Amino acid sequence: MFEDKVVLVTGGTGSIGSEIVRCILKENPKVVRIYSRDESKQFYMQHELKEFDNIRYLIGDIRDKERLSYAAENVDYIFNAAALKHVPSCEYNPMEAIKTNVLGVQNIIEVAIQHNVKKVIAISTDKVVNPMNTMGATKLLSEKLISAANQYKGSRDTIFSCVRFGNVMGSRGSVIPLFKSQISRGESVTLTHRDMTRFMMSIPQAAELVLKAARFSRGGEVFVLKMPTLKISDLAVGLIRSFEKKCGSKYNGGLIEVGIRPGEKLYEELMTADEAERAYQNDDMYVIASPFNQLSSEYNGFIRVDHREYSSLNAPQLTLEDIEELLVKYQLGF
Repeated sequence: MFEDKVVLVTGGTGSIGSEIVRCILKENPKVVRIYSRDESKQFYMQHELKEFDNIRYLIGDIRDKERLSYAAENVDYIFNAAALKHVPSCEYNPMEAIKTNVLGVQNIIEVAIQHNVKKVIAISTDKVVNPMNTMGATKLLSEKLISAANQYKGSRDTIFSCVRFGNVMGSRGSVIPLFKSQISRGESVTLTHRDMTRFMMSIPQAAELVLKAARFSRGGEVFVLKMPTLKISDLAVGLIRSFEKKCGSKYNGGLIEVGIRPGEKLYEELMTADEAERAYQNDDMYVIASPFNQLSSEYNGFIRVDHREYSSLNAPQLTLEDIEELLVKYQLGF
């Protein structure tokens, strides 16, 4: 799909964006343009991927429409992984969240239409479902913008779709690096709530879903990976066991609850009951069709889903042994 094509990845130095870049490079693209505002991450990425001569590193912010437009010239595909994504920081800085998560996405849509980009795939989050925080609300609005862009574009051919993620294990700012740091220093692991559950996926799984979405997308859909859930407290225990196995000594800290942060939920949701009415599934994912354009015949290999919501309360939950295996598989333990 990407052979000899020009691909723009916004937020391309982040955990998900950089993995998308690595996957696309395997398909011999003409050029991959990595667009981000963090020159330090770009510096390290240039050293990691120094054998590739078809990468361009572009400093810029999706808030800056003019800069974004220059970056999108002659582009075939855009993957938008740029966002303000941490719940507490968005709660404290809501106007900044709007500038990036809403106005930045509007810029991407308008620039893509301007340059007749083939497809735009935007990264979303489980926090858009019944949002109770600023981050979820702004990302929900960005999803609505992406879906509606398929009508807004007029006669242009650009296709716009979203991919909805759960938590990504080991990504920057995720709970695993925090827990590992606390365990390494012998401190108690801080939990917001012992019964808190989350959808979990690995960084490679996240990137794979994005590329599958790019292949399947017909316009306005939201793609959701079928993910297991886990208790955050079990994840902490799994990391403690990993530490003890590596060091051969007993961890002397404990688990302490510090309380749920502003805007945080006890459990997450990936699909509402209303969305399930127009959703399809295969073994790997759900496709929530656009309310404007439900092209069910286009999703080969997919069947209609049962009418039910999809939350971390009713999804399959990983056992502690499962979690330990995942930590080893994706090299996320000690």
